[in-house]
Amino acid sequence: MLGGGQTLDIKVMYSQGLSIREIARRTGHDRKTIRKYLHADEIPKYGLRPARPSKLDPFKDYLLGRMAEGIFNANRLLAEIRELGYSGGKIILKDFLKPFRPLQKSEATISGISVSQP
Repeated sequence: MLGGGQTLDIKVMYSQGLSIREIARRTGHDRKTIRKYLHADEIPKYGLRPARPSKLDPFKDYLLGRMAEGIFNANRLLAEIRELGYSGGKIILKDFLKPFRPLQKSEATISGISVSQP
């Protein structure tokens, strides 16, 4: 998408008599892009794409139930939902689980001695 300054430059070059092909050569943009911006009344605005359903959507209720039971292991949950017909990947599952997982306590190490934090 071109900015307002580039659009103005294109319109100025066109008004000076340059062809669409020459403007495309000078700006490095495709001829169809140049033509689109020349014939547009205002700069085109693009919106957000509509959200697409995830392969994981049909299994989210099941996963939330299993996490309520205390099971957060992605490999185990992946195996369970694959038996139910899930055909997606592990990364989508891990990304879904991440905000629900409890924080793990880290271990502090002092001079090679491992000390557990309360």
